[in-house]
Amino acid sequence: MERYQALAKVAELGSFTRAAEIMGYTQPAMSQMIASLEAELGFKLLFRSRYGVRLTPEGERLMPSVLASVAQFGAMQNIAGEIRGLEQGVVRIGTISSVSCHWLPPVIREFWARYPKVQLVVHQGDYTTIPEWVRTGEADFGFVTPDAVPGTDARFIKTGEHRACLPKDHPLAKKAAVTLSDLADEPFLLLEEGVYSEPLAAFRAAGIEPKVRMTMHDDYSILSMVEHGLGVTILPELVLRKQNYDIAIRPLDPPLLRRLSVISRDRNSLSIAAKRFIELLIEFSDRLP
Repeated sequence: MERYQALAKVAELGSFTRAAEIMGYTQPAMSQMIASLEAELGFKLLFRSRYGVRLTPEGERLMPSVLASVAQFGAMQNIAGEIRGLEQGVVRIGTISSVSCHWLPPVIREFWARYPKVQLVVHQGDYTTIPEWVRTGEADFGFVTPDAVPGTDARFIKTGEHRACLPKDHPLAKKAAVTLSDLADEPFLLLEEGVYSEPLAAFRAAGIEPKVRMTMHDDYSILSMVEHGLGVTILPELVLRKQNYDIAIRPLDPPLLRRLSVISRDRNSLSIAAKRFIELLIEFSDRLP
């Protein structure tokens, strides 16, 4: 299994040297493990070039099974640790930036107070990557809006609102609340959230096509663009906490809500550590912003 773990890490990082450092091996030992695996399987798994390391077509085809095997092996190790009463393991979380900034820190602090030996791995993504990480086992669970993954079993956590964000001297900044129609003719800066966007869905439900001028994946880069007068946007209220951009923030009329839930691959196969984290998150939900 160490060889498959090594293959997964090299493919993730694109570097034998970095993968060896993280896994605690020498670079020659890491190369030997991959060579041994390739010899056993009968085909090359990785291309090496001066630009780094990448999977061969055969390696890409095999990788989903490799990741699933590594995840299952990790789950087995967690169960063995639980049987020994060690309360240790690794919890892998797929999250969006606003949750990792404003929800996770107090939950993690309490979780580590109760279970100090458990390691946490936090992957930050969007409504496309997070469900995929959960599906492949790269994440034990992840945060999404259920509208992005219809038909998926999701545990509801909390509802929040979106806000309109405008340059400070924008005429709409004088209004107490802003409608989607108000924003229809403005250059719109869209937060890239993957397969689903609450603002775009709201515009379409209202029969409005926004004038999307720019799409970006980073919340705070968009806020900087708004501050410099490049357009307007709609962002979750959670994103707008503790930000120092000189912009106007107004509620939407009618309100636009964001429902956040947790999805997991299979609740019954979750490690006890992952289950305890989700239980603690739900326990904290009333205290979360």
